[in-house]
This record gives sequence, C-alpha cells and structure tokens, in this order.
Amino acid sequence: VLFLLLFLYFKRKINKCKLYTPHHFPVFHLPGQQVAIKKIPNAFDVVMNAKRTLRELKILKHFKHDNIIAIKDILKPSVYVVLDLMESDLHQIIHSSQPLTLEHVRYFLYQLLRGLKYIHSANVIHRDLKPSNLLINENCELKIGDFGMARGLCTKPVEYKYFMTEYVATRWYRAPELMLSLHEYTQAIDMWSVGCIFAEMLGRKQLFPGKNYIHQLQLIITVLGTPPAKVVHSIGADRVRAYIQSLPSRQPVPWDNLYQNADRKALSLLSKMLRFDPRERISVVEALNHPFLSKYHDPDDEPDCVPAFDFDFDKQVLTKEQIKETIVAEIKDFHERREGIRRQISMHACCLCKESCACTCACRPFARNHPLFPPLCKLETVGNSDLVRQDG
Repeated sequence: VLFLLLFLYFKRKINKCKLYTPHHFPVFHLPGQQVAIKKIPNAFDVVMNAKRTLRELKILKHFKHDNIIAIKDILKPSVYVVLDLMESDLHQIIHSSQPLTLEHVRYFLYQLLRGLKYIHSANVIHRDLKPSNLLINENCELKIGDFGMARGLCTKPVEYKYFMTEYVATRWYRAPELMLSLHEYTQAIDMWSVGCIFAEMLGRKQLFPGKNYIHQLQLIITVLGTPPAKVVHSIGADRVRAYIQSLPSRQPVPWDNLYQNADRKALSLLSKMLRFDPRERISVVEALNHPFLSKYHDPDDEPDCVPAFDFDFDKQVLTKEQIKETIVAEIKDFHERREGIRRQISMHACCLCKESCACTCACRPFARNHPLFPPLCKLETVGNSDLVRQDG
C-alpha cells in the first residue's frame, strides 16, 4: 500500500523510502525533502469522524505559521494528508533519557505560546493541547498539531452545548471550568493546558494524572487548594457544587515545594497559568510578555492570524454524505490555491518565505534563524523511541 501511495503521489524517481512511525505516519525521504503521510482513519465512517476531518482540514488550510503543522498536500479518495516531517513529539522527549535543560523548556514553551497566540487571534480554541500533540524535529522546532477538537470562541449561552460537543480531550490537561460546568469557555482553557504541559517539562512527569473525573478534581485541589468562593458559587451543576463544598478546606501548595530546583521566573509564570478562576488566568499575550520568556519575546515576530477563522460551517447539521462532499470540495480548493501560488511565484519570481523576501508571511523559517536561539542539542530517535543528545 505504501509503495502504491508513493507511486500515486510522486510519480517520479525516489532515492529511498523509509517507514518511520513515531506518530504512526509513513515517512518518505525524497531528494531535497522529507515528508510524513498521515492517513485519517475512518474519515467517513460516522458523522463525528467526518466533521473532525473537515474541521482539521479547513483550519490547517487557513493557518500559516511556523509553529503550526502545515499541510503540503491532500490525497483522495481516501484522505491522506502530506505533512511536515517532525521526528518526535514533546511527550516522547519529556518521558525519555534525553536531557531537558531549562533552555529547552524555555524555548519549547516560547514556541508553543507563539503558535497559540496565532491560534487565539483567529478566535479559535484548540481544546486538546497536550505533549503528544506538540511535534518536535531534530532542530528543537515545535509545531502544534491535531485540530480535530478545535472550536470557536463561545460568546452566547446557546453556544455552550455546541462548544462541549465531542469534548473528549485528555483529562490530565483539561481545565477545571470544563469539569465544574462554569460556562466560562474561553481561550483560558488552552492556557490551563499550557500550564500543565509547562509543569510536565519542569518535573518530567504529569502534574495532574487523574484516574477519573473525581480523582482529577482531587489532584487539582491538592495542589491549588480549595477553589475560591466565587468559583464555587458559579458552578452550574448542583451535585458538583455540593461535592466541592463537602471537601475539607485546603491551602495551596507553594510551587517551589513541588519544583525545588526550578527557576523562580518559571514558577512565577506557571502560577499565573494554573488558576482555578479562568478570568484570573494569564492570557497568551501576557505570557509571552513574562520575564521568563524575555530572551525570545519579540512582538514584531509573533504574528496574528488575519482574517479570523469562521466556524459557522461547523454548526450546520449535515449528513455524512454532505460532509464527504464538502471535504472533497476542500481538497479541490486546496489544490487550486496551491497551483495559483505556484503560478504567482513563476510570474513574479517571488522568494516566498525566505529572509531575502520583502513578504511578511508568518511561515518563514523561525528557529534556525532566530538571533537568540541557543546552540541546543539536536534530537535523534534510537531504539525504543529513546532520545539522545548530539552536540552541535
């Protein structure tokens, strides 16, 4: 099947083909480039899967940012997506023998926030940020992936039910307002997830690895203390409110008790991300301005998404066949746009996405050319997905 896919896609001489599966994608090594080809399983089997496929394709077509995974091509009739090759992900790196220095943590966090700023500026909430959805290459470049759970900003009470549809995000990174039915479904949801990821990088283990819904709340309360009264009073579900009120009062655990050797500025930023009240949680823009990230922060190099992304299509009630037709139309539109860009490049000789270009697009190379990027190690997978250090 893989060789047939190669023939259909490239139709030209290939030096070699290597199967590599950190994310269960076949990876093809081509002259001058490497790509990953992801088959979306059961793309049209049920309406929910089809809508997730459509949602992710539309979002990734709209986004162009070097900290967000990019679509290079889409194949049909089965949905195969050709993506940037990223050798690993943050989960593999954290839970390996790979040395993870403070500079690694700082740089990975900065790239995550830089990409998230772009996402939030498009009025999109990712809703499923976790280490395994943050792809990393051997140059320590990070790209956010997996937008199948994304939603638009929830601004009206009637939209709360829509926002929670299909919400099955990993419990360990789920914001408390989602478990407490606070109806505060804002971009602060993603910032909680970022805080959990940040803590996991600092401690090399998950901060809130709840075994179930109740255990998850207990772990959060053990660290953050009893929720503030205004949060408890705003809990929408009576049974949940009664349960929280029945618990003994707890004081928060100081962050430097949990991470005794951590940088003070890092813990300061972490404490602002992990707040019970989403209205008190730091925003992505405020986080980028925090002193812990001053080494990399550059307002002129942290672009917004213009125009914002329109989620109206996602609220329509469509049959499975209608969604499939829409996906086919999206693939056709992708190919037409790509050909149009190629013609423009040919006509105007525009060096898109290079430093010599006058364009200010957000997809130009970032990490390798960043003036403050430290000479960190490269990452290489060996053996059982273990990660080792390479100098240089």
